This record gives sequence, C-alpha cells and structure tokens, in this order.
Amino acid sequence: MQQKILLFILLFFILVQKSVAQGVSVQLGEKEIGVNETFTITATVEDGQMKECTGFPEIQGFTKVLTGSSTNMSIINGKMSSSESVIQNYRATKQGTFTIPTFTMKINGQSVTIKGTTIKVVAKRQQQNQDPFADFFGFNNGGEDETEFLDVKEDAFFAIMPNKTEVYEGEGINIAVAMYIAEANRAFLEFHDIGQQLGEILKKIKPANCWEENFNIEELVPEIVTIKGKSYRQYKIYQANYYPINVGSITIPETEFKMIKYKIAKNPQFFGNNTEKAFVGFKSKEKKITVKPLPAHPLKGSVAVGNFRLNEEISSEKLQTGTNFSYKFQLVGEGNISALTPPKVQDNPYFDFYPPNERIQINRNENTVYGSKQFTYMAVPTESGNYNLGEYFQWIFFNTQKGTYDTLQSRLRVAVIGESKAHTLMDSTQTEFFDLINNASNSLQSRERSVAWRWFINCTLIGIVGFLGYLLFLQGKQGFSSLRENKLKDFFGDKLRKASFSRTKK
Repeated sequence: MQQKILLFILLFFILVQKSVAQGVSVQLGEKEIGVNETFTITATVEDGQMKECTGFPEIQGFTKVLTGSSTNMSIINGKMSSSESVIQNYRATKQGTFTIPTFTMKINGQSVTIKGTTIKVVAKRQQQNQDPFADFFGFNNGGEDETEFLDVKEDAFFAIMPNKTEVYEGEGINIAVAMYIAEANRAFLEFHDIGQQLGEILKKIKPANCWEENFNIEELVPEIVTIKGKSYRQYKIYQANYYPINVGSITIPETEFKMIKYKIAKNPQFFGNNTEKAFVGFKSKEKKITVKPLPAHPLKGSVAVGNFRLNEEISSEKLQTGTNFSYKFQLVGEGNISALTPPKVQDNPYFDFYPPNERIQINRNENTVYGSKQFTYMAVPTESGNYNLGEYFQWIFFNTQKGTYDTLQSRLRVAVIGESKAHTLMDSTQTEFFDLINNASNSLQSRERSVAWRWFINCTLIGIVGFLGYLLFLQGKQGFSSLRENKLKDFFGDKLRKASFSRTKK
C-alpha cells in the first residue's frame, strides 16, 4: 500500500514538473518594416507539442498572407530541450503607423494576453541578406535576389448566377454574384477592392425596367456548397431579386472579377520575401433569361405575381349598426411584397369602409424574398342582417406555382343588429351643402380678376355702410333737437302755469 502511495506521489511530481516546463509565449516582429517586408507574430511552446493555436489578430493596414511553423531541438549538458512555433505573416497594404491592440491568444488550452503596440511601415527597402549562415543554407546568391517563385494553379471560379432562366412578367429572379474557391485549392488568393469592382459589375449586369430588392450584403461570409460533387467556399458579394415589368429577354453579360494571388518561393527563407504578389482575373459566363407574358385576363396589367395566401382577422363577428369595427386583410407569401395593393372595396348600402392603414414586412433569405403586407380597414355597418365579407373583399393575383390566376377572398361572416343608420350620417343641411358643391362650376378663374372683384365689392360695402351711418347720425341729431325743444316747452309751460296759479290765488 505504501509503495502505491509513493508511486502516485512520484507520478504527480513528474506531471507537475512537465506542465511547469511546458511554457508558452508570443513574440511580435520588428516595430519598423518596409512596405515590401513581412511582419510576423510567433507563438511558441517550449518542451512540448503545439496542439492548439488560435487568436492571431486582424491588424488594420495589414493582411494575413501565410502561416508557417518551425521546430527547434537542442541538447545541452546531456539535457534535451525543444520548442515548436507557429508563425503568422502579415503583408502591409500601405505606408504609415498602425496600432496592434491588446489581444489574447489560446495556446494549448492556455490564454496568453499580449500588450498592444505600434508598427511603422516605411518605403520599400532593398532586402540584403546579412545572415552569416546564409552560405551554409544556400541562401546567399552573390547579393542578387534570384528567388524562384512557384505559380500554383488556383482552383476557383467567378459566377453570376440567376436562379431561373425563364419567368413570367412580374415574377422574381434572384441574381447572386459570388466567388467560389475550392476547399482543395492550394493557391493563396486574396480579395481586392471589392466595392469599386462591384460598382463596375453592377453597371453592366443590372437589368433595365425591373424592380430591385437588394439583400444588402455587407460582410463576406463563406458558405460551403457542393457543385458537381466538389466542395467550394462560396463568397457572395452581391445578391438581389429583380421583378421585370416588361416582356422580352434579359442578358447578363460576361464580367471579370480580379483577385490578388501570391506566388510562393520555391526555396523559402526564414527571413526575407517568400511571396510575390500578382493579380488574376476570373470571368463569369453570359446568362440569358426569358420573360414570358401573363395569360389573357381583364386585370392582366394590374395584378400581382407570386405565391400568396390570406390571413384575416376581425375585431368582432357580432356587430351593431352605427358602431365601427376593424378588419385586417393580410397577404403573406413570396413575391414583390412592396408593390402589393389592397383589394378594391366597392361602395355599398350596408357598410361604410374607410381607406386602410398599411403595414409591411419583407424578409430576404437564401434565394427568395418573402413577407407580408397587411391592410387594416375601419368600417361602420349601416343595416342589420347577416353578411359574407367575401362579397366585399376579393384579391386577384397570378399564381406562379399553378400558372393560373387565383383569387383570395374573405371567409368571415358577420351578424349585424340594430336600427338602420343609412340616413343618419348626413342631415338635410349637409345634403343642401353637398348639393351646392355638386352644382358649383369647376371652371378655372383668373386670380387677378378675382382680387379686383373682391376690392370693388369691399369698397361698395364700405360706402353703403358709411352712407347708412350718416343717415342714422342725421336722424339721431334731428331727434335730439326735437327732444330738447319738447323738454324746454314742458319746462317753461310748467313755470307759466305756476305763475298764473299764483296770481289767481292772490
């Protein structure tokens, strides 16, 4: 038992010693390099194997070009030590001073945090090999750069792919612009100036007389696809649905997309330039799409095209005359959702329907545009009875799945109770007012002539009012004089009667 305990303790100390000895580190390259030189970040494991190494940062102004590895072994005083490294190379895109923010890497399960720093990229430098061991390794070629580069054939292609080659007028066509790089590809490829290239491509391929629903791709996200049994990474750089409004044909011409390709040195050096930058063009193939006319129909020029269904909802199926209710008519499906129009509701003596509010939702996923458009009506029933809303709400469209015209109509039924409200919404005064409107002339009149007439009428009215005021003033003045005269007569008459009475009494 004691032997087992001692063996366990011994193994424990051996494992601890091994784990302590197996250190990890990260080393940054030179802080000043030429624009033609490579910056490196090296992750190292001492006395152990490199099993995991993730978290090499993205550096603004640089692109990742190559990832290398190295193994070093040494024996000192009979003791063997070893190290394994993973080297991430970065190529500067321009001159300037760039910042590496603080970042964390995971190496063999350990998290290592590296403090940020700055890198200065200067003009192109003449690369000189001053390695004293260069002759031994065969890298010194008399001071001349005679590095031989290997041109590995790229396994990739560029394509502009419509999902259909024949559609009806108004039917959606999904067009994707993408770069396909085989998983087995060994050439080092890099995207170049995507925005400018895409702008030029769209000028050539966008079909005229079409409604566009752009998928708004903002980030290159690789997706694994299988083409003829072979796996590719698909990088979509543009995608949209187009809805043609004219019959005829759409041609997507041959277009070129350029990428950066790096050639690899045949005899790579640990220091120095091991890659050569070049541009390679990939051309898409021309595509043609036929746009067919819709079958004959009285509403051929105004119906929607796609695949839709109806969802509906009503506030209540038991209604009262004169009391409003709401009804939702929602179209759901695949097609040009933005262009959907509400059903045309005819005037009738049983309901007063008001123009609807609209609500739209559009989803763009994979190769389709789908969603919903909802029309919410407010209405007031005016007569009691049982009604089928399908008599008022019908929506006709061309069904692309069936290849025929189809009609969506309400399936709801409502019961209305109460007295008739057909004539309570407009009294006789309102009727006369609207009659005057209907009888009024619709002819245009000169604005200057109208102003002149108003000025003449206003002056005439002012003159009449002034004249009447003057007459009232005169009449008031005459009345005042008569009143004053009568007052005086009364006053002096009263005095004379008093005086006469006094003489008589005496």
